[in-house]
Parts: sequence; structure tokens; C-alpha cells
Amino acid sequence: MNRDTEGGTAVNREPESLTAVNREPKAPAPAPVESTVLHRTTTAGVSWITLNRPEAMNAVTWEQRERVIALLADASADPAVRAVVLTATGRGFCAGADLRGAPAQPRERLPGDVARTIRLGAQRLIAAVLDCEKPVIAAVNGTAAGIGAHLAFACDLVLAADTAKFIEVFVRRGLVPDGGGAYLLPRLIGPQRAKELMFFGDALTAADAERIGLVNRTAPAAELGALAAEWAGRLACGPTRAIALTKQLVNDSLTSDRATAFAAEAAAQEINMTTRDANEGVASFVERRTPEYRGH
Repeated sequence: MNRDTEGGTAVNREPESLTAVNREPKAPAPAPVESTVLHRTTTAGVSWITLNRPEAMNAVTWEQRERVIALLADASADPAVRAVVLTATGRGFCAGADLRGAPAQPRERLPGDVARTIRLGAQRLIAAVLDCEKPVIAAVNGTAAGIGAHLAFACDLVLAADTAKFIEVFVRRGLVPDGGGAYLLPRLIGPQRAKELMFFGDALTAADAERIGLVNRTAPAAELGALAAEWAGRLACGPTRAIALTKQLVNDSLTSDRATAFAAEAAAQEINMTTRDANEGVASFVERRTPEYRGH
């Protein structure tokens, strides 16, 4: 420490280098994941999951991915939840994966590490949507690129703002599509169109995505939330277990032979007929009244 004199009074001074260090602003602490993935459940039984990093076009971090997976699992297990809406804030739905927040590698990368990362990361996220026991609606408010596009395509129903775009961005970076892209796209639009999107990486408008069958409905951006709420509300009033079993049958149908699919259908109907809602549906038909489904 330096000791100078000002007006005959000794003054202690910090070294200039230490003073400069103290003046450097501290890096902001990362936002808690509860604020970057918003969640609420309405009284109608709709779970809204909202990606909330608009400054990053909602590129999804490791923490966000884990929270979305957990919220989808919670929706499956919670009888009060009868539909899920997955959406985002700002101009982007999800611009892909943001790997900067991933846990640091403790060593040099070895063969097998990348495959393990994909299995435990992007593929788990997509599987969480496909395996959710409640119907999941994607309300795509803006650009959906890479894993963000696959996150939307994995949902049971896809609504999109008319300004939204879908981009298979992997080829632009010299990468192979991950997050189930090569599994999802051929099943949705056929192998030829899937290859076109994946080989060129061109942006697909919401209108074109609707035209080729990747999107169920487009709407003006200002009306997207209301449309998603309307569709989710209709699902939440429906026979939840019957919808869950129907989702499973449809998702499995593209990898099943006819005999297996028919057997699964018969088993699903057998299981469903044990539910209160199935009996309510039959009774309401006989009594010529509107059914009141309770989700079980």
C-alpha cells in the first residue's frame, strides 16, 4: 500500500492496479430457470410452458431443457392437467440449442461423448413431448430453427403465427440433424420433402409449412395466443385418457405392422372402457345430452 502526503496529512492509497480491478463490473448472475421457462396452469386444466429468453431468440439452454422435460413429466402425472401449450416470448419460438450453459467437460472429448450428449440432451427433450400423456400444442410465435423446429414438430398439434419460420439449420453449420429430425420429418411430410428441407436448410414460411402438413393452422401473430387457448380449452374438456391412448396409437402406427396396430387398438379400447369418461360418453349418447368429461 502506498503512503502519500496531502496537506501534511498522511493518506493511504490502494495500488492503481487493485483499484482498477475493483472498478470492473461484475458479470450478471444467470437468470433463474423459473424466469426463463415460465409456467402456469389455468383453472381449466391447461399447462402453459413458455420459453422466455427473447434476447437470445429463445435458444434453449441446458437448464431450460431440463425444466421443460420436468414440466412435461409433471403434466403427465397430474390429473388436474388435461392439455399442454408450449410457446415462447418475443420474435423467436426457439433458435436451437444454446450450449454455453452446459456443464463443463471434465476432460478431453473422447469417442462416444457426442452421441451420449445427444441421447441425454436433445433426444430426451423431443421424447418428453412425444411421450407426454396429455396432448401438447405448439404455439409457434416466431422463428423455430434446429432443435427448436423439432420441438414444434414433436407436438401433437402445431399452430403458428403467420410470421413464423421453420429452418433445418444443421446443414448450414456442416452438421447432421439431431433432436429426432430425421425421425420426425419423414413421418410428417415424406422422405423427399424432408430431404429437401434438410439438404438445403432454406427457411420455410408458416404458410408453406401449413401447406405441406407441418402446421395445423396459421393465424396473425396477435391472435395466436387466443387460438392456442381455444384449442387447448377444447382438449381440456375432452376425455383425457381416451386422447392419451389415441396419441399413443397414432405415434406408434408408423412403426407397427397391421396386426400389431390392430392388437394395440383393441387393447387401448379395452383399457379405455374402464374409465369414467368412456361410460359418461356412452350414457350421454343414450340420454341425448352433452357429455361432461372429467379426465379419468
